[in-house]
This record gives sequence, C-alpha cells and structure tokens, in this order.
Amino acid sequence: MPVFNPRLKHLRTAVESVRAQCYPEWELCIADDGSTDAAVRRLLEDYAAHDPRIKVQFLGERRGIVGASNAALDLATGEFVAFLDHDDELAPWALYEVAQALNAEPDLDVIYSDEDKLDEQGRRTEPFFKPEFSPETLLSMNYIGHLLVIRRELVEAVGRFRPGFDGSQDHDLVLRVTERTSRVRRIPKVLYHWRKVPGSTAQDIAAKPLAVKASLQAISEALERRKRPGRPEVVVPGWYRVCWELLNSPVVSVIIPSRDQADALKRCVWSIFNKSTYRNWELLVIDNQSREPETLEFFAEISRFPNVRILKYNAPFNFAKINNLGAAEARGDVLVFLNNDVEVVTPGWLEELLGFALQPEIGAVGAKLLLPDGRIQHGGVILGLSGGADHAFYGLPADHPGYFGLAMVARNCSAVTAACLMTRREVFEKVGGFDPMLHVAFNDVDLCLRILAAGYRVVWTPFAVLYHYESTTRRKAHPVENTRYFLQKWGDQIRRGDPYYNPNLALDSFDFRIRI
Repeated sequence: MPVFNPRLKHLRTAVESVRAQCYPEWELCIADDGSTDAAVRRLLEDYAAHDPRIKVQFLGERRGIVGASNAALDLATGEFVAFLDHDDELAPWALYEVAQALNAEPDLDVIYSDEDKLDEQGRRTEPFFKPEFSPETLLSMNYIGHLLVIRRELVEAVGRFRPGFDGSQDHDLVLRVTERTSRVRRIPKVLYHWRKVPGSTAQDIAAKPLAVKASLQAISEALERRKRPGRPEVVVPGWYRVCWELLNSPVVSVIIPSRDQADALKRCVWSIFNKSTYRNWELLVIDNQSREPETLEFFAEISRFPNVRILKYNAPFNFAKINNLGAAEARGDVLVFLNNDVEVVTPGWLEELLGFALQPEIGAVGAKLLLPDGRIQHGGVILGLSGGADHAFYGLPADHPGYFGLAMVARNCSAVTAACLMTRREVFEKVGGFDPMLHVAFNDVDLCLRILAAGYRVVWTPFAVLYHYESTTRRKAHPVENTRYFLQKWGDQIRRGDPYYNPNLALDSFDFRIRI
C-alpha cells in the first residue's frame, strides 16, 4: 500500500479492511511517500506497533506512486501480492476468496475480482462485473483494475512497477505480467471498493492527463514487445483503440449468400465497391435459386468485374452449406462472410477487421452492426442471453458507450454474427466450417465456439461499422430444430456461463444490467 497524505478516516478504514479479513494469513506492507501530514505518520506507527502483521517504511523523499509501490514490495515476503490504495477498502472475505481460488488451482499466477466504488458518503455504487481474462479488452482498457493479485516472483521477473508510468502503473504491470503467463482467473465477486474522491482516477481519469499518457505508452510498448505493428489512440480517457498497421495485403474473399432481393443486394455490393479503401478483395455471390429478372440482370452486370463471381447453389436454403460452398471456391486466404442486407459505413472496415484477423491467436473478428434507425444491432454475442445466445447491446443508440465503455472498444467475446465475420481460411478449415445441421440459426455462434475450442480468440470491434437492414420491429424466431440442436451441442457450456460475460449480469437483457 503506497501512502501519501490521505484523509485519516479513509486511511484508517483501508487498514481496518485488511485487519478485518476472515483469512488470517496476510501481511500489510505500507510505504509512506513522504506524507506532510504528521498525523498520517503517527497513525501508521501506531498500527505497526500494535499489529506485527503491519510493516511500514517511511521514505525520506517523494518517489511517486511507482517508487512508493516498489518500496512497499521491498517489505513483502508472501508468495502472492495484492494491491490496495490508501483510501480504498477490501471486502472482509476478499483474501479468503483469493486463497480458495489458489487452493482450487495452485498454478494460478494472476487473480482479479469484480469491484465497485465508494462515493463521498461511503455508499457503494457503480459495480463493475468483469469478464474472464480478455487480452484484446485489456489492450483497450484496464478492465482488470482491482482487486489484483499476482504471484510475487512474477512481479519481480517483469521488473515490478516501472518509472514513468505513474497513474497507469497497474495497467502497464498487468500487460507485462500477462505476456508471461496465461494462468489468470477472475473471481466474479465484488472484493474491492474503490473510493471516489475529487481528482481521483476512480472519480474521473480525465482529471489525470498524465495517467492517460502513461496508458498510451504502456499499450504502445506492449505492441512493440509482441511485435504487433500498430499505434494506440484515445477513444475517451481510459478507453483506447489500437490502429493496426498491415504489413501485407492478402486477398480477402467476401462471400455473400443471396436469393432475389435485388435492392438489398445492390446496396450491399455497391457499398463495398464505393466505400472500401482496401482494394485487394474478391466478391463471391452465392445465388440460391434467384428467379426475379432484376436480380438476374444485376448478376450479369457485376459478373463483368474481374474480381466478382456468381456461384450457383441449387438446393433448399441452408446458410451453412451455402457459405461452405463459397469458402471452398474462394481464392483468398482471408474470408469474410457477409449478409446481403448489410451496407458498409466505415471505409476502412476491411483494414480494421484484418488488423485482428491476421494475428495468429485470433480466429474470428466481427463488426459493429447498426439497425436502419441507428440503434445497435450487433455488439458481439453473449452465450445464454435470451435462452441460447444473442446480441450484446442490441437496441442501444449507435454512440452509446455500453456497460463500462465495452461498446466503444474492441473486446473479446464468445462469438460474432456471420452477418459480417472475418476469419482466416486456415482457421475455418481447421474447425470444419459451418455445421450444415444449423441451416438457419446459430451456425455462426457454433462456428465461433469451435474456433474458441481450437485455442483461438474471437474479437468484436466497433471500428468497423455496417448497417444491417433486418427488421426493426420484429425479430424472427429461430427454427425449433436449430435451437434444439444448438442447445444439445453447447448446453453444458451455456450452463457454465459465457466467460466474456459475468454471472452477476442478467440473461434477459441486452444492456448488461445486474442480475436480480
């Protein structure tokens, strides 16, 4: 615990929250960073004199939060270290929950929990129920926050907190630590209470512009270490976007199943031609028994382009089989599955998707889709939502930040819709493509779950935007046989819960409201 001139009552409640732990095996390591309030020193000396588990070091000169935190680490002897600010509080069972997690999985290196905030009156507010470990989300924001517990030898191995990152030293630390280990676990319980005081990061990170600058530097250096060409930029203070640099320009095969509906198809195709800034693509329209003259005329018109092909699928509609045919005929190493009723909005949509899809750890990436009236149609898929799987943030305004800003940054999720889904051919073929048993619904979710099971990650990005002209007044019911098959296949995983959601959040609402 680094300390510098806190309010005495807040410092006292912080220390007492540790002393009140029902798990007894702890030590509290405090480094006072030259507090000018003599009462702070007296209080800390009194605690150290009466409780041998409390160790205090008084620094002779100001070292800042990084220097003070590292000085506190000098006092630590435990196998694991937890981080507590001088005016925050732990839940009484916080360390017990950590110990219980370690007893269940002794090899864990990093543990974090849900958190909330304390207002000026000490009332708990703004609970943040977090996903399981999400590497792309962590590049977008320090969602891990508090409570954070790390194996001490790992903290030492990465060089502790680094000078120059004051204000975002924890974001920098957790980025470096999670590059060394994947043994990370979330405890889906509020174990940490973060106090909101004027000028604090808990109150408003924009009040600390140096913290924003430090986070940008932390993300930039993480990209360099990982050899991922790109640069971070601020979405809003505390939330970031990585603008990826493409080192090559692979052929992207855009696959569009279609049957008649010439107006919708024209809008989709011409938006790709007229708005896309990425030019190395081919278009495969899979014609599923179109009959209308206007549609056939449009097929003839666009087939004159050298990068457009019209393929025939002469059988009853089966979304999985149609797209599998397109993938088999595609020439590109990167595939985009696209509905015929979407329209490109952001010119750099393919570049944005490629920035993620070309990373070897990522198996699929999806876009932000908007309804014609501007509301969000797709913000990633949540398992268990609406009984099977459904869209995050459905119906929210296009510019809504979402729950704790999750709708305005790239983040990990369990699945994305194949109304706009990019994947590498090697990944698609490795997992066996779309499952033909899911001829209408859940085929995209099933594909993504198999991609996850194969060891890849799935990402949704809000920086590739398309309109999706599905009905704004009525959502179609899924075929019963598709729902039954999907639930039989993935029911166990759905019951375990979506790892990129949180069991404390509702499954009957699209906006991440608390489960009651």
